[in-house]
Amino acid sequence: MDLTGKRGLVLGIANEKSIAYGCARQFPRAGAELAITYLNDKAKPHVEPLARELAAPILVPCDVREAGQLETVFEEIQRTWGRLDFVLHSIAYAPKEDLWARAIDCSRDGFLMAMDVSCHSFIRVARLAEPLMREGGCLLTVTFYGSERVVEEYNLMGPVKAALESSVRYMAAELGRKRIRVHALSPGPLQTRAASGIQRFDQLMERARKRAPQHHLVSIDDVGALAAFLTSDQAKSLTGNIEYIDAGMHIVE
Repeated sequence: MDLTGKRGLVLGIANEKSIAYGCARQFPRAGAELAITYLNDKAKPHVEPLARELAAPILVPCDVREAGQLETVFEEIQRTWGRLDFVLHSIAYAPKEDLWARAIDCSRDGFLMAMDVSCHSFIRVARLAEPLMREGGCLLTVTFYGSERVVEEYNLMGPVKAALESSVRYMAAELGRKRIRVHALSPGPLQTRAASGIQRFDQLMERARKRAPQHHLVSIDDVGALAAFLTSDQAKSLTGNIEYIDAGMHIVE
């Protein structure tokens, strides 16, 4: 895969175990240059060394819940590069009390926040990226199999990820004429900081290991390898897909 000359934005790195970081370290290996965001001042010490390691010329804060911060990220990209070739959106959040409750017991505010951060922010990303992708590009987000099947303990994030996947399809249809491709990466369970908020996540991972045809768990590098392919010109005829990286777990009951 050759990403030489391509420039991409990675949203959602929290630490070296993040799916976003697994993807981010694959992109420069293929020749791409990156812009990277961190959530806030508390997160910056964990992300800044990774950005240096990846030789990212742009490192900016971005909390999609804060008015104007996402727009500022794209203004910085416009100022520094003037264009953009790909975006990886790896952001999801739900208040713990709502995530741990049954889906029918989640609060209205908690559900709306989960939908805003985990789904609508990707729509906002697409709208801001569109004018910078004058020669086409690729938008990637991250989902999970719990969007289409009931996964124990996933709770309200199931409906939220289902909305995200539907958004991927509609965005792919709307942006296709501009040669902007849209996909959702769907890894199997991974031990990330975000996953630590899910109750009994270790049990979920062990169930996935036993259930998957290949009987192993995937890594963030497995996800990154596919992300790099999808952003490359070799994948120019692919769009609107939910791309599974789960050792085959999604094909079995």
